[in-house]
Amino acid sequence: MAASVQGDRTGNLPAEANEFIGRRLELAEIAVLLGTARLVTLTGPGGVGKSRLALRAAHAAKPAFRGGTWLVELSELRNPDLLTNTVAQATRLTEQTLRPLLGAVCEHLAGPPLLLVLDTCEHVLAECARVVQELLAQVPELRVLATSRQALGVPGEQLLAVAPLPLGERDDAVALFAARAAAAVPSFALTEANRPDAAAVCARLDGIPLALELAAVRLRGLPLERLLEGLGSRFDLLVSSARPQPARHQTLRTAIGWSHELCTPLERLLWARLSVFVGGWDVEAAEFVCHGGPLSAEDVLALLASLSEKSIVTRDGEGVAGRYRMLDTVRSFGAEWLAGLGEEQAVRRRHRDYFRWIARQGEAEWLGPGQRMWAERLTAEHANLRLAVEECLATPEPETALELTGSLWYFWFACGFAEEGRGCLERALRRASEGGGPEHTLAVWAHRLVTLVPDDLEAAESVSTAYVWLAEERHLPVPALPLTGASLAVRGESARSAVLYGSTRQAPAGDGGAEFFQLMTLALQAYLLAGQAAFERCASVAGRLRQECQKRGELWMRAWGDFFVSLAAIGLGRPDEALRPAREALTAKWRVHDRLGAAAVADLLVAAQAARGEDELAARLLGVSRSLWRTAGLPQLGRPDTTVFHREYERRLRASLGDARFAEAVREGGELGPEAAIGLALGGDGAGEG
Repeated sequence: MAASVQGDRTGNLPAEANEFIGRRLELAEIAVLLGTARLVTLTGPGGVGKSRLALRAAHAAKPAFRGGTWLVELSELRNPDLLTNTVAQATRLTEQTLRPLLGAVCEHLAGPPLLLVLDTCEHVLAECARVVQELLAQVPELRVLATSRQALGVPGEQLLAVAPLPLGERDDAVALFAARAAAAVPSFALTEANRPDAAAVCARLDGIPLALELAAVRLRGLPLERLLEGLGSRFDLLVSSARPQPARHQTLRTAIGWSHELCTPLERLLWARLSVFVGGWDVEAAEFVCHGGPLSAEDVLALLASLSEKSIVTRDGEGVAGRYRMLDTVRSFGAEWLAGLGEEQAVRRRHRDYFRWIARQGEAEWLGPGQRMWAERLTAEHANLRLAVEECLATPEPETALELTGSLWYFWFACGFAEEGRGCLERALRRASEGGGPEHTLAVWAHRLVTLVPDDLEAAESVSTAYVWLAEERHLPVPALPLTGASLAVRGESARSAVLYGSTRQAPAGDGGAEFFQLMTLALQAYLLAGQAAFERCASVAGRLRQECQKRGELWMRAWGDFFVSLAAIGLGRPDEALRPAREALTAKWRVHDRLGAAAVADLLVAAQAARGEDELAARLLGVSRSLWRTAGLPQLGRPDTTVFHREYERRLRASLGDARFAEAVREGGELGPEAAIGLALGGDGAGEG
């Protein structure tokens, strides 16, 4: 779960990794431009510091943007068609809507002034221009700060060319070099004696920040004067022999190339192979994808540590949970080296096959104690999964794409990526022009599952039909699936839904979602009984669901069991008993990133607190609930003018509190950040901003 854009006044900007040096004039100019222009693009060559400057400017601009300052990192994106999905995910919009996603994003971003930072646009430039133009047209209070090696070309765009740092002995280039040198070698200090050599290093590197940072790390093994000598001889050799290139581009490549030459042969080989990853990697992934030939899997961990010491890769986190990353410019150098070795296709296939294996492992273990871990792991690997899907779609055998996209049904369905999943599955199914085979059947079922919406009777029937095919393909008993009945119940046809609901037959554990559907059958039975006000029977079925989930250590479906136990308690006039299971449900939905489920639980807590006479708290939770529905991509469920639930509670709470206090309480709840909203719902005061 996450708060809506309007509900999180800080956005998602990461903390800055180290001290920001210089750029006072550029920061002042960006501030002026953002006050007068709706699109500001920072341009310049790779390594010149555009991304870092944009992040610093966004942090400085936060007070002016009540709707938040939001960073959308595009360097990991390889398919331009997923740019809108990337914006949605960065701004915490869950893709649970069948509406055109760009329209949903526009509605999601509407509200108080908001800053969107689009970082590294050049490789998806045309799509960036299209999306930005639409966003600016539809969201009046939006400002966009972009970084790109070239302009987006959108009407009204204001450009600021980012130059290298000034090179005087007391200017920013020397200050940056000295700061990074001191970080690499704590004993280093800039003095009047060594300042000329430091300035000469900066001049040799043209004041390019990335080149300066790479050079500073070399002081771990070289004194400053030897570093300067090495740079001089190395640059003279390369500059005289290199093909014509822009001077600054050549300088940066030479600096990276020098770092490359100072690596051992195995370090260089690992650097090249790591370039196939996007969005980072962990040790296990690196061992699987990068081993081979002279590089054994056992060597990888030590070599990663060595590359980290040389600032070729960076590490986030500790222990087995740690993840490694590589700057785009450094990755590009490694990718060129990999292509030169003739290994590109082989390493990309290993990358693809590793993430196919990850998807299958996640499916097998989803309904178990590792569910939270899998939700977090696959979310962290989202960019690599996207790349694996693209690699599968590029192979001559359509079965690989069908298998991968179908195996990820749980990720698409339960973790908030339904819209992207639909698109991936549709592309895979289009490539497989002839149906048949287990992979095709799995993909058809997964596509229909992620296309399911509560009020679509035909979609519910098609999911049931597709699952029957899947069960028969895998020689599994076919459980009765009451999806048709559930759809009718949502539409208010509870009596008819009871007739259509069949008895539950047990399906064996594992394989293709059979166990998942066994649990879903119980959840939907509880849902139908609640719709018929049969609350005692609803509580009994929900209790069985909770027990079945507890046996497996499962969270996502267990939360629906808690939800219906709580709902039944409210229906039976026991709201005090409803709080604990509702809060347990919300905690679980938060852990597995199910924002749609979290929104539904928030509605339940509104009802429970209102029934307990906690009207002011209920009104604040109503504001939280509306915000969560918007975040889930279903704003129509969160608007009081279209939702029976919200209309009813607005009427009751407004009558109790009065118009002014009701509106204030709803606003307070809606403006809470995600952690504070969860804290309020779980029994805190919601004072923190989270």
